[in-house]
Amino acid sequence: MTYDAFLLVSFGGPEGPDDVAPFLANVTRGRGVPPERLAEVAEHYRHFGGVSPINEQCRLLMAGLRDRIDLPIYWGNRNWRPYLVDALRDMRDAGIHRVLAFVTSPYGSYSSCRQYLDDIAAARAALGERAPEVDKLRHFHDHPLFIAAHVDAVKAALATLPDPANARLAFTAHSIPVSMADTAGPVRNGGRYVAQLRETARLVAAAAAPDLPYELVWQSRSGPPVIPWLEPDVNDHLAALSAEGVTGVVVSPIGFISDHIEVLWDLDHEAAETAEKLGLAYARAATPTDDPRFIDMLVELIEERRSPGGDRAALGEIPTWDRCAPGCCPAPPKRR
Repeated sequence: MTYDAFLLVSFGGPEGPDDVAPFLANVTRGRGVPPERLAEVAEHYRHFGGVSPINEQCRLLMAGLRDRIDLPIYWGNRNWRPYLVDALRDMRDAGIHRVLAFVTSPYGSYSSCRQYLDDIAAARAALGERAPEVDKLRHFHDHPLFIAAHVDAVKAALATLPDPANARLAFTAHSIPVSMADTAGPVRNGGRYVAQLRETARLVAAAAAPDLPYELVWQSRSGPPVIPWLEPDVNDHLAALSAEGVTGVVVSPIGFISDHIEVLWDLDHEAAETAEKLGLAYARAATPTDDPRFIDMLVELIEERRSPGGDRAALGEIPTWDRCAPGCCPAPPKRR
């Protein structure tokens, strides 16, 4: 396949205190998030100076790729500058026709995959018939290099605990509504988000600490309380571990490729504080973006797409594909 450019597509984040409110308005528009929850999340950002680390992590990701691929690199976000439509406009004006895009989520669901595809389609429609075509790289939840980075991060975190042989592992990901989880994946074949995360957790646990019990738990819920979301929450899980007599835990945020605010606040602050109150020794495993193997994986995924027909690097059993079928991971109904 012939491509003219590489596009990094990410969530976006504020770059200063004045950006926080409009950024969160972009993120939550039409989702019915309670005002008190919105105010709470805004304070999380302000705790870090109103700056999300995700933007600098995107810059570092692009810097790591520049010497590894022979394509010009562009960057567009869903929710904050630089916006997707601006990146596509720059590519159109540069005479670029076909783009290979990497979305910073390994998993399939509306919010982690389909919504990015919808935003790409909306940006292309806004630019008209000369807009570049965009092909998204496949999911990579079980790529050997992605798993290896998590495995070493879990091992390093375990080594910091006073009694690692008797610890537990807790793998976390962003909670989503149960209805969204049930419809994640192809039509009439949902559950892809949870299934992929379970597979990632299983692969990491088997290689990092095969003798330790582990669980997949959830974090960062943001929706109305009347709507069921995936549970248990990581803090509730820590309390349950303590009640069982567990004395140490490693939390591995396999749902995130980098240290989002949800990782820094919900895990490094709230969950760590919960563990301290419970008397649990606590360590949080690193996310993989800073690991050189993550860049190696990206290069492999790009070459795989440019030269189709070869074997796909994968450790699990859940299939991946290059293009999602129509109706895959449908959008949830909009709420006031």
